[in-house]
Amino acid sequence: MTAASPPSRRWRISPLLRRILLVNALPLALIVAALLYLDQYQHGLLTAEVTALREQARIYAGALAESAVQNNAANQPVINPDLARPLLYRLIEPTPNAQAIIYGSDGQVIANSRIRQGPGGAIITEKLPPVHPRGNFARAVSLLYDQFLAFLPNPDLTPTGTEGEAAGLGWQPSVREALRLTSAPANHQAAPFIRRAPDGRLLITVAEPIIRSKHSVGVVLLTREATEVDRAVFAIRVSILALFALALALTVLLSAYLARTIATPLLRLADSASRLREGRAAMSEPVPPAIAARQDEIGQLARALEDSAHALWTRMDAIERFAADVAHEIKNPLSSIRSAIETIRRMDDKARAARLFDIIAQDVQRLDRLISDISDSSRLDSEMSRTALEPVDLAPILAALAEIQDATRKETDPVIVLDAPKSGLTVRGAEGRLVQVMRNLIGNAASFSPPAGKIWLRGRETGSTIEIAVEDEGPGIPDAKLNHVFDRFYSERPQSESFGSHSGLGLSISRQIVEAHLGRIMAENRRNTSGTITGARFVIRIPKA
Repeated sequence: MTAASPPSRRWRISPLLRRILLVNALPLALIVAALLYLDQYQHGLLTAEVTALREQARIYAGALAESAVQNNAANQPVINPDLARPLLYRLIEPTPNAQAIIYGSDGQVIANSRIRQGPGGAIITEKLPPVHPRGNFARAVSLLYDQFLAFLPNPDLTPTGTEGEAAGLGWQPSVREALRLTSAPANHQAAPFIRRAPDGRLLITVAEPIIRSKHSVGVVLLTREATEVDRAVFAIRVSILALFALALALTVLLSAYLARTIATPLLRLADSASRLREGRAAMSEPVPPAIAARQDEIGQLARALEDSAHALWTRMDAIERFAADVAHEIKNPLSSIRSAIETIRRMDDKARAARLFDIIAQDVQRLDRLISDISDSSRLDSEMSRTALEPVDLAPILAALAEIQDATRKETDPVIVLDAPKSGLTVRGAEGRLVQVMRNLIGNAASFSPPAGKIWLRGRETGSTIEIAVEDEGPGIPDAKLNHVFDRFYSERPQSESFGSHSGLGLSISRQIVEAHLGRIMAENRRNTSGTITGARFVIRIPKA
């Protein structure tokens, strides 16, 4: 039964998508933050405003010095308020969003452009022009920007102050500094006073001394709203935010596309891997064909998963066949043992009983050999994967095996003929396992050889490989069985061989060992000039070290 995918997987945001969004959006956010930090641009605009306002204040101070200063009884120049006020009104009139205040040398207010004397001596206060407050969007942008600036170094011209100071109430820093600098060199001037009013307006105040005959008689304080600075900075901020919104939208779309081409196929591959646990039914389509056909890393992963699935099920099939073969091979001797034991219980003939005991002993011997070979075969792959391969010279091994066979052979046993150099047949491998292969092939050849026959043990170097051949004078191998002699429990044995001497796993184990050494093993028949089979030949080729 196919397990249903969790519903949340279809709708939740992929962790990979979140990472893609973060990686793509973070650099963009950093760039926008850097662009939003417009203090240098704002500083330049404010500097230009201060310069223009200071020049205007200097003109006011010069006009007042020429037209509104008279000598008092002590013959000292002082500002005449009756002359200064109308002149100040005329000077300030072309600039409706500005305010000018004249202070005497003692710091007292002499004239204020927003306070006029009406008929009968009445005092009329003219307010600044009505303020057009910034909209909510502008306030939100400025608020976010100011919050952002709180984490950054403050520029030189940071807006400070209150609206009360802008109205000329009380002493202002610019006034005090201007009065203090009246006796300083000419290139010294009071610093501008820049602040943000409660209603959001940016106000700039400059102070210029009124000098007559090299005597400072007062100070002109000129205040103006820097609307153009706010508009210019706000326009740039809005442009940057619009570009950021567009770039962010493109980033999200591209990230979603990237996630769709990466995260979604990976999720489908994960589902395919889960289905593979459910049985062979999933093998009809291990991975979606559209993903397997992709010519990128995802496609490579899909094809690797598909190949792994086929290899896994092939291995499982082989294990199942091996288990069935093992059960069959073990069942035969067990059945023979059980039959012999039941027969012995019913008979009184000791001679026949002795023969049955011999059969039982042979079956036990066969079971012991079979279990040993099964154990060896089952752990061979994992053992070879952990074994460090080292240079092994096969020439001395062939010579030693030939010498041992010659020293232990009986009169009717075959004779080994060695045809190999004394050294130089070096491969990278596990010496013990390679010796096991040679013993298996020699033992196999000996079991099929005629009495006092010959076994040729040949070794040579052929190009990039080392070739070892074991040949005998036996009946050979049926042509139809040449490709099956390395199968497990191959049962084509000579009739003269004692029962239980072989398990049918020797050649299969030999092939496992040779292939673990990246080599090949083949079986073929020896033939004479007329084409008649004269024996069998097993050939091993292993890459040389």
